[in-house]
Amino acid sequence: MGFIPVFVLAVLFFVMMFGIGFILNMLMKTTWFPAYLFVLVMLPVVVYSIWDRSSVTLWEHLSSFHPVDYLTGAAGLAGAVLSGWTIRRLRLGGYKMF
Repeated sequence: MGFIPVFVLAVLFFVMMFGIGFILNMLMKTTWFPAYLFVLVMLPVVVYSIWDRSSVTLWEHLSSFHPVDYLTGAAGLAGAVLSGWTIRRLRLGGYKMF
């Protein structure tokens, strides 16, 4: 893949997870739930759903991913963590609706 599509993909996942995390934080009155949800549910579900268990082991499957895949996951995780940080800063700033 070229640089531009990879950059757009990373920015897209960052913004998507930031938006989803921000909305979840506002609705559920939590701070770090989206980050925990991403790490504990989303990543294992994605890895497990595309893993062909009959032919390769888990470590071989994880090593078959490309740097673009890891960059996309890291950008999504960064968006989820930044949404929690943003909500926390808004609450400390006195905004009660967050």
